[in-house]
Amino acid sequence: MRAAGRVSADELRAPLAIDGSHGEGGGQILRTALALSAATGRPVRLFNIRAGRAKPGLAAQHLTAIRAAAALCGANVEGDALSSQALTFTPCRPVEAGTYRFDVADARVGGSAGSATLVLQTVLVPLALADGRSELTIVGGTHLDNSPCFDYAREVWMSALAAMGFAANLDLLRWGWFPIGEGEISATIAGTSRRPRPYVADERGALRRVYGRAVASNLPVHIPNRMAEHARTILREAGLGAEIDVEIAGASCSGTGIFLTAEYERVRAGFSALGARGKPAERVAEEAVAALLDHHRSGAALDAHLADQLVLPAAIADGPSRFSVARLTRHLQTNAWVVARFGLATVEILGREGERGAVTINPACHRVVRAPSRDPAP
Repeated sequence: MRAAGRVSADELRAPLAIDGSHGEGGGQILRTALALSAATGRPVRLFNIRAGRAKPGLAAQHLTAIRAAAALCGANVEGDALSSQALTFTPCRPVEAGTYRFDVADARVGGSAGSATLVLQTVLVPLALADGRSELTIVGGTHLDNSPCFDYAREVWMSALAAMGFAANLDLLRWGWFPIGEGEISATIAGTSRRPRPYVADERGALRRVYGRAVASNLPVHIPNRMAEHARTILREAGLGAEIDVEIAGASCSGTGIFLTAEYERVRAGFSALGARGKPAERVAEEAVAALLDHHRSGAALDAHLADQLVLPAAIADGPSRFSVARLTRHLQTNAWVVARFGLATVEILGREGERGAVTINPACHRVVRAPSRDPAP
């Protein structure tokens, strides 16, 4: 896919129209558009938001991401309501470093276990591009299905961002499982006006180790013990050792899961599985280990999830990025499309969806273009 060319000042003032039904039609379109709008100052108008989901429109975690991004850049926002499928987001000033706290539960009467890590992914890159140190606290779900678990964000995503020059630390203050949430993540971000370095990972290098943890909250300790032991056994039979800790963690509701990281010489990859009522601990372990072994056998550098998460920072890097990925996904293609809509980079994806592929990202210019500042509406 090819990005648009340079845009004029008048075009920068006009909201960029983004169809939320494009590609996988989920919340990632919204989050990437918000992050890029805040970072560049270009307003956006989204329609058909989450049209590809069973319950279209904004849920609590998306509403929290909107309000978080708006807080960073003093944006004027229209359409920020639960179930809304249209949104206009107009930054009024450059992103400001500072101390911020966002709670997903505030977005809906009765609370929400919406993903805290997805809110984090919306605001971390814009804050990393701002001058100054930021302290960020996000309350919500920390280990959920269909979103990056905290362990993945810290061990895999942040490791890749660190290689690009981002300086941030993540801490888990409290676990948040479905359906209550109430977990808490803290982040310290050392902002800089410098563009990140390119990310290059054609090869991953040799496997150094597999590590992780099996965790349970408000459940018997034999459950995470069985997960950890079964995972070690399967990995040992596959010729891979593993260091898997067992933890009992405090949380507002019961929950359990296993979180594994494969550390190679040049990159990390992450895999997890969550427990559920009636689901044996051994099956939870098998799901996470099977995903790890599939990735290991692929020979690719990046796991499927990291690839789409690096498109945004790579689009504003100071040079071309490229990497191999174990499985090309619709999420990756969709995120590349959003970046192209902003005209920030050309993204070339080689391979077929569902199979191993390669990605090259060429930033279109040498600096992040910022739209003219606007005075907040009275």
